[in-house]
Amino acid sequence: MRLLNTLYVTTPDSYIRLDNNTLRVEVARESRLQVPLHHLGTVVCLGSVMVSTPLLHRLADDGISLVMLDANGRFKARLEGPISGNVLLRCAQHVKSGNAEFALGIARAVVAGKIGNSRQVLMRGAREAKHDEEQAALTRAVDDLAAALRALPSTSNLDAVRGVEGAVARRYFESLNYLIKRDLRSAFSIDGRNRRPPRDRMNALLSFFYSMWMNDCRSACEAVGLDPQIGFLHALRPGRAALALDLLEEFRPLADRLALTLVNRAQLSPDDFVEREGGAVFLADDARREVVVAFQERKQEMLSHALLQETIPLGITPYVQAQLLARTIRGELEGYVPFLIR
Repeated sequence: MRLLNTLYVTTPDSYIRLDNNTLRVEVARESRLQVPLHHLGTVVCLGSVMVSTPLLHRLADDGISLVMLDANGRFKARLEGPISGNVLLRCAQHVKSGNAEFALGIARAVVAGKIGNSRQVLMRGAREAKHDEEQAALTRAVDDLAAALRALPSTSNLDAVRGVEGAVARRYFESLNYLIKRDLRSAFSIDGRNRRPPRDRMNALLSFFYSMWMNDCRSACEAVGLDPQIGFLHALRPGRAALALDLLEEFRPLADRLALTLVNRAQLSPDDFVEREGGAVFLADDARREVVVAFQERKQEMLSHALLQETIPLGITPYVQAQLLARTIRGELEGYVPFLIR
């Protein structure tokens, strides 16, 4: 299954090399792991991981992506072999990206999915709130997001859609502290969204999760033959995978929910983060491994996909959504339907 074919190499100073038809991971010249190449779709290296040249060539030949992230989960580079995506689909995507009405429809749907999923996170928090004032504050935020969702269909251009998305994001992040247990807020409070670099522990954790979801969304776009650079909500910019960012939006609240779970269950402690000069905050090495394991385990959880009307693993949903997006671009669907959590 597609969710099981990503290998994350997180141990600092690891060396990965080709060993016949397998990938071998070594640390200090000792073998730690050996994986058959035909089981892999993507290899993700975090931090100071070395890769042998023969393995680089073999990964490219076999169509296995190699993704390089820095120690904090920020994307650095991606190695791929020849791209064999559907040229007709990509041509249609390029044409549709210049169609203002079509782009507006996709952007509205993407933002609607993000708002709907963000509301679910806050609604769950309101149901579980143990203090009346916090429940009331979360309920007000839920109502504000509902109002934004109602206003979305009347937006007349992409800038207006982006304005709604920005206002919703600010309102949403204002409320996240209420979802953190009171005795943990002094260590994990979040003062809005900040990045590059993150300035608090919660933002550091969110950025790490977003990077991993982003890798899956980009892989999903490429797997169905879409060009990850040509998006609809996100503006075109050299080096930016705009379509993958579009797809990522509806999955951000899932990352938020997992981050809150790890913090509230004390699976991560304040000591699992490192503060650098200038106030930047990052996950420590051991904590990164635990977060990756939690992410992979969460992707194996089964859930109901409303449109498909069947139960699928969470990790497959980016591929399902990319396929729905491709069908919309080809004109097989009237409009894109985002993934909604329940």
